Amino acid sequence: MINQQENNILEDLKHGSQQTLRKVYEDNREKFINFARRYNLPQDDVVDVYQDAYVIFYNNVMSGKIETMTSSVSTYLFSVGKYLIFDKMKKNSKKAGPNFDLAIVRDADEILDTIEIEEQTLTHEQELLRKHFSSLGKQCQELLNLFYYRGFTIKDILEHGNYNNENVIKSAKSRCMKTLKARINSNI
Repeated sequence: MINQQENNILEDLKHGSQQTLRKVYEDNREKFINFARRYNLPQDDVVDVYQDAYVIFYNNVMSGKIETMTSSVSTYLFSVGKYLIFDKMKKNSKKAGPNFDLAIVRDADEILDTIEIEEQTLTHEQELLRKHFSSLGKQCQELLNLFYYRGFTIKDILEHGNYNNENVIKSAKSRCMKTLKARINSNI
């Protein structure tokens, strides 16, 4: 039964349902933040990690990488988020050393579906960002996702993407941000 519900969510997302998009984000945000607190990351980093995990999930749905769900959306988001947390910890030099208890992660995976949260709505600014970010071209979205959400450096993006050199990436990022800011400011 849960897989059918999850697959219905995938279909709604693929058909552009903004309501489902918002619901999936809101239904899992506080659960994830509570789960991630055990890793002693700053609150801003935890929120960034959740947003990264959510963007990865959404992009995988839209690109067809996820066609059917074998677990709940929550479990998928938490699995992606867990690895992003470890990446963030590594970047912050808070390494998960040999004494790190991986049972924390397994225990958290088992209780994910039992956590209840209150629904929250996006702020006006968040709505504008969501709306105008999705109106950017695919290359701009990917570049900004890599740099701002996934924490890639310019060199990482150069290795990952189809760019000739670092200056091209810097210029493209600047143009994309300028376009995004202009679109958001036109609605404020």
